[in-house]
Amino acid sequence: MPSDFRIFGSELSPYSVKVRSWFRYKGLPHEWIARSPAVQAEFQKYAKLPLVPLVVTPDGAGMQDSTPIIEQLEARHPEPSIVPGDPMLAFLSALLEEYGDEWGNKWMFHYRWFYQPDAWATAERIALQMMGAMGPLAVAEARTAVAERMTGRLGFVGSSDKTRATIEASFRQVLGLLETHLAMRPYLLGGRPAMADFGLWGQLYEAATDPTPGAVMRDSSPNVMAWVRRMVSPGAEGPFEAWDGLASTLLPLLEKEVGGLFLPWSAANEAAIARDDKTFDMTLGGAAWSQTPQKYHARSLAEIRRKYKAASAAPGLAEILDRTGCLKYLAG
Repeated sequence: MPSDFRIFGSELSPYSVKVRSWFRYKGLPHEWIARSPAVQAEFQKYAKLPLVPLVVTPDGAGMQDSTPIIEQLEARHPEPSIVPGDPMLAFLSALLEEYGDEWGNKWMFHYRWFYQPDAWATAERIALQMMGAMGPLAVAEARTAVAERMTGRLGFVGSSDKTRATIEASFRQVLGLLETHLAMRPYLLGGRPAMADFGLWGQLYEAATDPTPGAVMRDSSPNVMAWVRRMVSPGAEGPFEAWDGLASTLLPLLEKEVGGLFLPWSAANEAAIARDDKTFDMTLGGAAWSQTPQKYHARSLAEIRRKYKAASAAPGLAEILDRTGCLKYLAG
């Protein structure tokens, strides 16, 4: 029986590098296996879905979906912890991770496939990973196919000419908010990474490797870039902070991004799925938004509501969520 975990993933998958970062933080022995045709048979042996990351445990169990992977393994390997002892902070961390996974993915995917230089650069990297062993012609053909397929999927995350300004304004806004917040601490909740870090970081790590958003980040956000580098292999540098120290710079992120954009979009997406609508339209951030509903997110919204119900009695939590416009979307 193997003694190490195996992570089947891709350097271009925010959810894959998120899980790998957690393994590095924990110091758990693991093998990183880039998904390619050469490992497809082994991948299919354990995977229920054709998605990365796939974690294969030393006892031969397959695990998929980055958040459940981390939550289940965190319960088995609790130190150094990524969960604050304060249940209020623990929930806010989970909420910010959900925001990163679901809303942050819009920034990453939009910039990666909306702009031609980014699309071609990423398609080249994917083609090399998948077809590099077969030679330059195979890579060139794969690059074209990948670029065409992925640019055609922009609508699935809501990226379009109509929503471009909202997505890009959100990206620049979150960089500004995080730049201020991270000027005073190495991680989002203090001296060690929390679930919030892993969820947000995966998306911003990918953005930092792409031409257009990477240039924005390097030009405007040195503290964010330092955090992006730190999270590649994070460490426990100190304890989590108390809310009083975090509040002044974390409240604006919760209010402007989570309560102002992510949760209103989440609720509209959920309602569209309940109506079986093919598209939905709303005003978001003062601008028109239109997209195809994302069915997976309705399930993850239900999960973050379940977590809120479990944590709702935590002192101060309801007041923070109400103040930032989040409560009405979570308590319903």
